[in-house]
Amino acid sequence: MFRGSIVPVVTPFKNGEVDLDGLASLIEWQIESGSHGISVTGTTGEPSSLTLAERKLVIRTAAEVVNGRVPFVAGTGSTNHAETLALSRYAQSVGADALLVITPYYNRPSQEGLFRHFDAVAKSVDIPVILYNIPGRTAVNLEIDTVARLKEANDNIIGVKESNKDFEHINRLLLRMGRDFLVYSGIELLCFPILAIGGAGYVSATGNLMPREVAELYNLVAAGKWQEAQDLHYHLMPLNDAIFLEINPVPVKTALGMMGKISPEVRLPLSPLSDTNREKLRQILLSYGLISE
Repeated sequence: MFRGSIVPVVTPFKNGEVDLDGLASLIEWQIESGSHGISVTGTTGEPSSLTLAERKLVIRTAAEVVNGRVPFVAGTGSTNHAETLALSRYAQSVGADALLVITPYYNRPSQEGLFRHFDAVAKSVDIPVILYNIPGRTAVNLEIDTVARLKEANDNIIGVKESNKDFEHINRLLLRMGRDFLVYSGIELLCFPILAIGGAGYVSATGNLMPREVAELYNLVAAGKWQEAQDLHYHLMPLNDAIFLEINPVPVKTALGMMGKISPEVRLPLSPLSDTNREKLRQILLSYGLISE
């Protein structure tokens, strides 16, 4: 159920407010384009720029729009334990199929702290939980031993999203956990490599811009069309690089604005893309035919 391209949809803003119509339109486009799943309020969804009430609003709206057509994975993690529990229970109550729960950021917990945090979250709900390891943002790595402890203690912990550039770590994780444990790439350039070693899929910000092609990468691998998948992997690479010209999701939202999908607004402390990088991004979008002159 939770395999393939699970797209981390941006949270659009209009005149400083959450643009629910824009969000619904993006989700519809994703589903029509063949994305295998939808996620909101993960890193690409700017959760730290949202109030708790806004996060709930985005999660509820997404659940209503998806309406069971594809798996819906709600990002409910926070640096605050009680808030994470509350968001997780709320997401289950409005129909999320699974939760994506980030390692708490800023406070840099120990592995024991991470175990207790995730264990409590998993025990607070009856739906699947996907752990989210992104050490570049959180300053702490979720170690393999801790993942194994969590899985042993909680049947509903089904996988982990690894936004971890340490590919050796991911190989060893799959060896330890088994390939029925769902491991997703959160690094765009590792989407294809992780599929090749037995991963379940990926949560790629590039899917916001080219959902059909990003989903097709998984479809080709699933069909055993390895050469075509490899070709598509390299075809997507310039765009994968372009969306990180500055911190995610600023370039992605800028691109969606250029494509006429949403307003490109972000909230402080994020700021609009620089003029130099905006032109670089425009040239890349032109090369893919995503915009015209």
